[in-house]
Amino acid sequence: MARPVTLFTGQWADLPFETIAEKAKTFGYDGLEIACWGDHFEVDKALESDSYIQSRKDILARHGLQCYAIGNHLVGQAVCDHPIDERHQGILPSRLWGDGDPEGVRQRAAEEMKNTARAAALLGVSVVTGFTGSKIWHTLAGFPPVPPKMIEDGYQDFADRWNPILDVYDEVGVKFALEVHPSEIAYDFWTTHRTLDAVNRRPAFGINFDPSHLYWQLVDPVEFVHEFAPHILHVHVKESVRVLNGRNGILASHLAFGDHRRGWNFVSPGRGGVPFEPIFRALNTVGYDGPLSVEWEDNGMNRDQGAPEALNLVRRLDLTPSDVAFDAAFASTK
Repeated sequence: MARPVTLFTGQWADLPFETIAEKAKTFGYDGLEIACWGDHFEVDKALESDSYIQSRKDILARHGLQCYAIGNHLVGQAVCDHPIDERHQGILPSRLWGDGDPEGVRQRAAEEMKNTARAAALLGVSVVTGFTGSKIWHTLAGFPPVPPKMIEDGYQDFADRWNPILDVYDEVGVKFALEVHPSEIAYDFWTTHRTLDAVNRRPAFGINFDPSHLYWQLVDPVEFVHEFAPHILHVHVKESVRVLNGRNGILASHLAFGDHRRGWNFVSPGRGGVPFEPIFRALNTVGYDGPLSVEWEDNGMNRDQGAPEALNLVRRLDLTPSDVAFDAAFASTK
């Protein structure tokens, strides 16, 4: 299908935007999914100055790259999260953290996500990827016992906070793609259904499909594609590996990424267990023709090795569907 292959810049935000654009082109990528941290895309500057937007366009043009999406995962996380604590202070700009009052942080994060849509529209981009946060993720273990109403309130809180944000996305012609991911309001198959239902499956809200988060949870990413096809707005190519050897647990034991004692880890695409070829075939079947965005994460591998290797994997496995049935040649012409 020759879908464009892009590189998500979030794991490269220690580098100037010009530098990662140059690298991506050297590696052979078609474009970028630009992160809203580091100096890659700063929402406040984008809304303050036409010259800032032009500077991003100029850098992309210099390196022959397109931008198909921008990602604002870090700010989106703070919209619904409970509790708000030092973890959020570590990922948010000081102007959004402010005095750290939790509700103030949530409100400022929500306004920033509205502004992200406005900034994306100015850049000419129609998809924002990101996180939503969750009021109820901390209840996952189910103990102390969780009243059903507490879960219902969590989904209502998500809808109450995100519907006004999505109204702005509708106004400017941009869609928000939630990366289904542990710690979000949608993290697996059934919570994705419940999340979509909470906002009445409105078109402004969809999915950034990332199979790595499903694979380690033992959820089949191919089935996920077929089930949620109408809502898939963007796709990440990211990889994970399960190491369940009788000692390592799936909950990862509060161990850092890369530790061999974890029950799962992120690895460079092609070096884990995610079934990328069946996934790409499924994406063909459902008609997804958007970008395949490599999100490189592997604490055991140099990223300058991993990013071009991941690109080669996608080029090799992203099949162009046949326009004829293979058995058509068997048919008699008489």
